[in-house]
Amino acid sequence: MTLDLAQFAAERGIKYFMISYTDLFGGQRAKLVPTQAIADMQRDGAGFAGFATWLDLTPAHPDMLAVPDPSSVIQIPWKPEVAWVAADCVMEGQDVAQAPRNVLRRQIAAAAAEGLHVKTGIEAEFFLLTADGQQISDPYDTAAKPCYDQQAIMRRYDVVREICDYMLDLGWGPYQNDHEDANGQFEMNWEYDDALATADKHSFFKFMVKSVAEKHGLRATFMPKPIEGLTGNGCHVHVSVWDAPGKGKGRNAFAIQGGTGPTGELGLSEQGAQFLGGIMKHASALAAITNPTVNSYKRINAPRTMSGATWAPNSVTWTGNNRTHMVRVPGPGRFELRLPDGAANPYLLQAVIIAAGLSGIHAKADPGKRWDIDMYAEGHKVEGAPKLPLNLLDALRAYEADSELTEMMGADFSRAFLKLKRQEWNSFVSHFSRWERENTLDI
Repeated sequence: MTLDLAQFAAERGIKYFMISYTDLFGGQRAKLVPTQAIADMQRDGAGFAGFATWLDLTPAHPDMLAVPDPSSVIQIPWKPEVAWVAADCVMEGQDVAQAPRNVLRRQIAAAAAEGLHVKTGIEAEFFLLTADGQQISDPYDTAAKPCYDQQAIMRRYDVVREICDYMLDLGWGPYQNDHEDANGQFEMNWEYDDALATADKHSFFKFMVKSVAEKHGLRATFMPKPIEGLTGNGCHVHVSVWDAPGKGKGRNAFAIQGGTGPTGELGLSEQGAQFLGGIMKHASALAAITNPTVNSYKRINAPRTMSGATWAPNSVTWTGNNRTHMVRVPGPGRFELRLPDGAANPYLLQAVIIAAGLSGIHAKADPGKRWDIDMYAEGHKVEGAPKLPLNLLDALRAYEADSELTEMMGADFSRAFLKLKRQEWNSFVSHFSRWERENTLDI
């Protein structure tokens, strides 16, 4: 039964709804709608000019309507008279094919058609900076190895506690918070969920972290590499696939006991290995979406950081419980993709993982050799494993060349994404940098 948003508002004293959608660049767009109008909006959607955001539309296109999905509604904990609700973009009665949440919904439907139900959890890292964004907010956070620093996390206790309290109140099941590997960097973890629910929570989490940081006079950033020489912001994804609701008893289709071979002895089923094989097969193209900005490639191709390790991959390899590879299998029935970064669009991130994984199942893809080595110290020993793209342009070219993945993600989406991302790349390369003057002025 569909939740009635007007009744939800009446029961909770809500005066306004933020009807929100995420554009192709991960920008969160919203309209603030008074509760008196929410019944009409729930039926018809809130009107937007799609061209005014990062979607491949023109000023001549008709209104794009953001139709709220009541299952995603969240009463904003720090402003309880307002509720946030994720929306699906519609134009003239049809889903906008390039809209990220619609792209994810199509992938979930494709998996469900094969009796599969994808569940994911994410690890979204962020920095807390001064209000102007110019430096780490804690002047005492200077340790060479600051990961899990007890004093440093307690100096930011008020911010971390407030966010975690909100997640507890929302029923997300947060279970740990820590200071991460870079000075000024933090990570907060909550329980895994259905891919769409995880994407909605991820989107709201970014909004919540930034809002709470601002409330405390700080600025939070999920930028992949905001500070040279320090570890960047990853967004690792833990993936498992289960029997679709109504099929069997909710079995973890990735899990196996007493298995053999490189994946089986780690507790990953044949189907799980094939899904992993799809991730490995499409990894270079995947990067265009999991690492979608110019800055992203400062993280995955970084030199050694101050702490001694980047904690980010640069080659397409997988392993067991070893954090130096692109994919690790830390335990039975799941794997962790360590490629994505903080700039990843919450919906496209989940969508491209499902698309690549389903491709692997269809092709019965082999994930390739398992490398049980320290990639940071012995990566030179790996033969035949592709390197990840060196920059955004290489990633976009890899994505465009991967006709299977672009088709699975949707032709309209892929065309729009590549067009706008190329414009972004062209804007970047036309920019004159300080490096150019310092290194080529006298040539």
